[in-house]
Amino acid sequence: MKLIIAIVQDEFSTKVIKSLMAHKYGTTKLSSTGGFLKSGNTTLLIGVEDRKVDEVIKVIEEQCENSKVQKNKDGVTVGAANIFILDMNEFKKI
Repeated sequence: MKLIIAIVQDEFSTKVIKSLMAHKYGTTKLSSTGGFLKSGNTTLLIGVEDRKVDEVIKVIEEQCENSKVQKNKDGVTVGAANIFILDMNEFKKI
């Protein structure tokens, strides 16, 4: 089992969550703030079986897109999501 932690820009979070739910993936939503551009984002916690990880990542990718942001004089390309995949030894639902 894996725990996917997806940090998604706020503008894409609703679409990502709706798409995950449509594909029958439960998620826990946490509000968070990014450090680099100090912009709002959403952290999603998604527990899935190992064989479903690629499908979940694909669902997230389909709903997000990179954007160009002005920071000082330079434009910076910002990814729409950062995804971390962690091994889980055990999962219990109470």
